[in-house]
Amino acid sequence: MLDFHAHQLLPRVLLIDDDMVSREVVATVLTMSGFTVHAAGDGDAALALIEAGDSKPEVILMDTQMPGLSGVPLMDALRARSRAKIFAISASKPGPDLLGMADGFLLKPFGSDALRKALDQYGPPIKLSTTPPGEDDPPVLKAETLASFRETMPEAKVREIYDATVADLHKRMEMLEIAIDNLDIDAVHKIGHSIKGGCAMAGAAQVSRMGALLETVTFEPGSDQLDNRQRLLRDLRAAVSNLERMLKVEFPA
Repeated sequence: MLDFHAHQLLPRVLLIDDDMVSREVVATVLTMSGFTVHAAGDGDAALALIEAGDSKPEVILMDTQMPGLSGVPLMDALRARSRAKIFAISASKPGPDLLGMADGFLLKPFGSDALRKALDQYGPPIKLSTTPPGEDDPPVLKAETLASFRETMPEAKVREIYDATVADLHKRMEMLEIAIDNLDIDAVHKIGHSIKGGCAMAGAAQVSRMGALLETVTFEPGSDQLDNRQRLLRDLRAAVSNLERMLKVEFPA
């Protein structure tokens, strides 16, 4: 079972890796350890995430050998668009040119402890708070809620609850996209309210927090509030993805 109380105030991570298995494993390990992770399958996709505001990383993990935009050119492009620390990741040590540009190097396979040590080693360090998560830093899934479910009902029923929660979230995200496209602020508020309440009951605190933010957004003609809602939608997708990764570990197929 995951130690959800180990979740900390950790930097946002953008993971760039063309290998799907490697990308999924690293993303899952880091998510389980409390990191918020966005992932891209190649350099162009990573740049698109940053330029669109879909990802605002504080740490970038970049595979050193990928098809298309990669290596030194990709690192140059990332530096031009982000102030994040950039760590080269590879199963073999990259060349001196790339290492000289990177803030550090992580040899695959690596875990969250290796990333934490790297962040401490290469300055200036990103402060990692050991303060338990509070209102502004909710855990992906509350351990006490999951434990309570397991104490009062069969495991199959617990799995059914979370399967239904995730399925409902995907439906509501589709509804949310339509509401945002139609500038229907009342619908956005109602969907956000439903997400907040339902996910709070399931202990999905991170997603519930995103629902609360959606419940209170505003829109004024001529302002950038619509863009703000779009960013909230992207963050909601990331929170749902984090929840799904957690549930895959808790309820293996």
